[in-house]
Amino acid sequence: MSEDEKKELLASGHRMCAGCGEGTAMRTILNEAGPNSIATVATGCLEVTTTAFPQTAWEIPLIHAAFENAASVAAGIESALKQMDKKGETNILSFAGDGGTFDIGFQALSGMFERKHNVTHICLDNEAYMNTGIQRCSSTPYGASTTTSPKGKYSIGEDRPKKPIARIASAHDIPYAATACIGYINDLKKKVNKALEADGPAFLHVFAPCPTGWRHGSSDTIELAKLAVETGVFVLWEAEDGNICDLNVTYKPKERKPVEEYLKKQRRFAHLTEEHIEKIQKEVDEKCEEYGF
Repeated sequence: MSEDEKKELLASGHRMCAGCGEGTAMRTILNEAGPNSIATVATGCLEVTTTAFPQTAWEIPLIHAAFENAASVAAGIESALKQMDKKGETNILSFAGDGGTFDIGFQALSGMFERKHNVTHICLDNEAYMNTGIQRCSSTPYGASTTTSPKGKYSIGEDRPKKPIARIASAHDIPYAATACIGYINDLKKKVNKALEADGPAFLHVFAPCPTGWRHGSSDTIELAKLAVETGVFVLWEAEDGNICDLNVTYKPKERKPVEEYLKKQRRFAHLTEEHIEKIQKEVDEKCEEYGF
């Protein structure tokens, strides 16, 4: 292996919070993609913590896009490389948080899928707009307290279910879509490589806990990421060629843990009553039954 291949592509010295799940995700993804990659990144936690002028933690070429158009900018890069007869020589990656994927950036992302650009879009999901003040997002799960869906006398917090963004992405008939989690690094690595090998657009939904927004200890990030999967709150699966009706669950817990074990470790859920937890458990049970476990 050459020295370039050994080099960490997310440099140390960035400004991510202690225990930030995005750091673990990014280090893994970039090292799998390798130095022959070009990335775009939407405004968000990842951008502000890794590109504070005049410094950067990125060891590959990077364009900072607006909140809403990381996928469009990546599509433009891919089109330019085609015109230069360099198609397939470079991995084109676009990164955005859940806000820049589920909400603000969805129109650009859908268009990139529809035009079949050979771009891998990675959503780093910490379930709220953490960079701008922990506001709710369509990625925010039912029951979570945020600054714009706060718990209170007449409010449970977020009262809507989490949007199934990876299913929506796969429904565009793209070659590859998958969910992944920083608690299961080998699964994440495999899916990164499958996404990069796909002949056309690919989508990775990467679950990455946030100590600041979730109100958990910085040393609990990986444990929480694993608990999300072990309880069935977050399911690991992949779908090829838009075949969402026959997706492959890549990890099934031998015995699912109660969702309470996951919820009780986060102060964003501290206000939930036993009745609320039972409701969430029932919804998780129904979802897992749909996935076949």
